[in-house]
Amino acid sequence: MNSHAKELMRYAINGLVATAVHYGALSYNLHALGMQSAGAANLAAAMVGIAASFLGSRYFVFNRTDEAMLPQALKFSSLYAAIALVHGSVLLVWTDWLGFDYRAGFLIATAFQVSLSYFGNKKLVFNV
Repeated sequence: MNSHAKELMRYAINGLVATAVHYGALSYNLHALGMQSAGAANLAAAMVGIAASFLGSRYFVFNRTDEAMLPQALKFSSLYAAIALVHGSVLLVWTDWLGFDYRAGFLIATAFQVSLSYFGNKKLVFNV
């Protein structure tokens, strides 16, 4: 297996782990902390999942620890904010404006998200 394929596999594993962390934090917020709002619980949980994704990308996927953590974290956060806007825009156009099923729109938006996240992290955040 070449190094690019290994990197893609690590990226997929990191995404799965970050998603599990996000879901675990969401469940903890709802059941252990008793948060009444799923939206608020999910927003807080998303921050935990994004932090897990950042650490996994820094130490496991791209292994770029030679740059200070704060500048990388700021670039990572900016990239994820931009990706969230793209994701929301795809659903806005696909579902709200064109009237197509939101589930298909979510899959299309998620495909954009995964691609933008991988290449954005590789080229803009971790400079690999």
